[in-house]
Amino acid sequence: MKLLTGNDLASGAVTWWTGSGWSLHVEEAADVGDQGDSILATEEAARRVNAPYIIDAVSTPQGPRPAHIKDRVRALGPTVRLDLTLKPADPAAGNWVI
Repeated sequence: MKLLTGNDLASGAVTWWTGSGWSLHVEEAADVGDQGDSILATEEAARRVNAPYIIDAVSTPQGPRPAHIKDRVRALGPTVRLDLTLKPADPAAGNWVI
């Protein structure tokens, strides 16, 4: 499984490609599979996010999860303070698509 991630241009927030736009929630991320490079090129040209890149991920009952710890921290927040993690239904995080 492959995911496309980047950062929102205005806020710097970590964003995830959903198949039709960008979301703050990794649970909404779509597997880009073999189309990752073409989607990446299109999104880089559109300049809707900063520095998008493709990562490896695994499918879980809670949705996709990045395979590497660096991207897990980007997706879910700090590993030492669970009170600071980004919750899927967290209204303070916003639920927007770029």
